Amino acid sequence: MQYLELSNGVKIPQIGFGVYQIPDYEQAKKAVLAALKTGYRLIDTAQGYMNEKAVGDAIRESGIPREEVFITSKLWLQDFSFEGAQSATQTTLERLGYDYIDLMLLHQPMGDYIGAWRGLEKLYKEGKIKAIGMANCYPHVLADLCETFAIKPMINQVEMHPFFQQQLNLDTMKEYGVIPEAWAPFNEGNRNFFTNPILMEIGKKYGKTAAQVALRWNLQRGVIVIPKTVHEDRMKQNLDVFDFVLSKADMEQIGTMDIGHSEIVNHFDPQWIKLLHSLKF
Repeated sequence: MQYLELSNGVKIPQIGFGVYQIPDYEQAKKAVLAALKTGYRLIDTAQGYMNEKAVGDAIRESGIPREEVFITSKLWLQDFSFEGAQSATQTTLERLGYDYIDLMLLHQPMGDYIGAWRGLEKLYKEGKIKAIGMANCYPHVLADLCETFAIKPMINQVEMHPFFQQQLNLDTMKEYGVIPEAWAPFNEGNRNFFTNPILMEIGKKYGKTAAQVALRWNLQRGVIVIPKTVHEDRMKQNLDVFDFVLSKADMEQIGTMDIGHSEIVNHFDPQWIKLLHSLKF
C-alpha cells in the first residue's frame, strides 16, 4: 500500500474502500470485512451512508488492530454548528465503537459550516479526531475556507475522474497544502466508463483494465481514491495498481477526456441545494 502525508503529519493510505449506497447492515459489514481481508486499510463512511455501525463492527471482527485501519466519516448538514458538530461526532464514535476517528469531513460546504468547522477544530485539539477536512468544495470555496479557518482543511474529497478532472481544484489544493481525495473515481460507470476506448487501449500496454488505468491516473496526480464495490474480485483489481506507471503521453491522452463538469450532481443547481438541505440522517 502507498501512503500520503497530510499537512499535520498523519499518514493516509492512497487507496481506500468506500461504502456509499450500502445501507444494509449485514451487506455493509460483509463488504468491509472482504475489503480488509483483501488489504484495504482506509474505510470511508459517513453519517448519511447509514452504515457507521457496520464499519466499526467489521473492523473489530476482522481482528486487525484499530491503529492499522484509517476510518473516515462525514457530518451532515443538520449538525452544522459549533455544538452540533461536537455532538454528531460523539454519535459517530458511539456507532463505530471507538474513542477516536482518523478523519472527519464536513459533507457539504453549506449551512453553518463555519461553526461546524470550529467544532471540529476543538475536537481535533482534544485528540478525538486525528485529522479534519471538507468534501465537495470547488476551488473558490476551498480558497475562501483556507483563508478563513484557523486550521486549514487537510483533505478535500470531491468528484474526480477522467471525465471531470478538476485541474483548477487540484492546483488550488496543492497551493494550500490540502490533499485531494476522489469520490466516484469511475464516474459511477457513466459514459461506458469501463469500456472507454482510450482507457482500454492504454490498459492493453500494461495488462490492466480501464478501471485500473483510471485509478493509476489519479494516483499519479497525488489523489487518494476510494472506489466502491461489493465484489471481491474487483476489490482485488482496484488494489492492483502499484506495479505500473503511466507515461507522460498516457497522462496527456487521458487529459483529453475531460468534459469540464459533473454529470452525477450539479452543485450549482438551486434545486439540488434545496434537496440536500431537506435530507436528514
